[in-house]
Amino acid sequence: MRFSDTFSLAFHTIKANRLRAGITISIIALGITALVGIMTAIEAMDNSIYENFTLLGANTFVIHYRAHDFLGDDGNDVKKTSRKNAEKVKKSQEGQVITFYQAKTFKDRFTFPAAVSIAQTGDFNATVFYGIHKTNPTVRVIGGDENYLYSSGYTLEVGRNFSPLDLETGRDVAILGMDVAKKIFGDAWRTAENSIIRVDGARYRVIGVLKAKGASSFLSLDNIVITTLNNVRRVYQGSSNTLNLSVTVRDIQQMDAAIGEATGIFRQVRGLSVTESDNFYIDRSDSLANQLKNLLLYVTIAAIFIGCITLIGSAIGLMNIMLVAVNERTREIGLVKSLGARRGTIRSQFLLESILISLFGASLGILLGMCVGNLFAVFLGTGFVVPWLWMFLGIVICSLTGLLAGLYPAIKAGGLDPIVALRYE
Repeated sequence: MRFSDTFSLAFHTIKANRLRAGITISIIALGITALVGIMTAIEAMDNSIYENFTLLGANTFVIHYRAHDFLGDDGNDVKKTSRKNAEKVKKSQEGQVITFYQAKTFKDRFTFPAAVSIAQTGDFNATVFYGIHKTNPTVRVIGGDENYLYSSGYTLEVGRNFSPLDLETGRDVAILGMDVAKKIFGDAWRTAENSIIRVDGARYRVIGVLKAKGASSFLSLDNIVITTLNNVRRVYQGSSNTLNLSVTVRDIQQMDAAIGEATGIFRQVRGLSVTESDNFYIDRSDSLANQLKNLLLYVTIAAIFIGCITLIGSAIGLMNIMLVAVNERTREIGLVKSLGARRGTIRSQFLLESILISLFGASLGILLGMCVGNLFAVFLGTGFVVPWLWMFLGIVICSLTGLLAGLYPAIKAGGLDPIVALRYE
């Protein structure tokens, strides 16, 4: 008997027992729906986490200078370590701030596909004036370059970014955070562009207003005035000698490679030899995103466990149904074998029936799982997610389930004696 005939016979046998096959298919589909649905939702959550944290600068790392009282990875003060380490600290000039020359040199040398931003804090407690309106003395004044908005996760609601001429000359131009704009302009904040404001004693022309970003646990991210780096260096001389050096990679998966290259280049910029320890450290901003991903890992394990338990139950039910089918068709098997059918043909038919039932269940489960998971993706506002890996694994797992569940019934059916089978009542 040809394989096509065996396949056709197995398919028609399933069709003739719709209720019994349908119940088993439903049980298998339930397990695959749970597995694929949860995995699709997790993938959507994963995309949402990185999309949102990218807006907040999760694909950014910052280079800081290492202060004298900086604690090492072991929690001990570096000044209290061994004499050998103390010599390294002395050689590397621990506590030296990042200068403008060093930051500019690093930016010029760093050729990795990433955006490098240099910024400096001018004031943490500034007051902004416009006419008779003013803010509380809690506004942060930051001097940045052309990449500062991108690296910090800010986007413009009104106006433009700094031009090369603004940056080079240090012109008195400013971009306002949403809290500042609404405080001094009220409902007319959209018309703030080209208005003249005062930040403490300095006058600035407004060139843009930032979209609202929200607040962290410590400060409002919108209570800010951003001007050019050269302007802050000129107006706020002596207020802060160190610069903030941040690097934003295009793809968060390139973070480790970018950090490695940045470390090597900045060591050269700081003039460190191979025997000297770093007198700076790198602060990653994707740590919270990684913590959330680790939490999703536990959900993934739970989903796999639930899916496996359901599939085990499905396999037991499928094996039971196939054994019942063997008993019901004993005389049929005896008749077919008496006409010359071989054991392998009988086994193939029962195995095909079992695998087909499992694959029908897998197809239905994958379809339902994708629908359920993408409903969650729509809720999160992410794109349509197709979990190709879990779809493939679902088909493979269900094929193996059908094979294992139908193996014993198929062997039993193929081993029946035709004479005894024909006499079976």
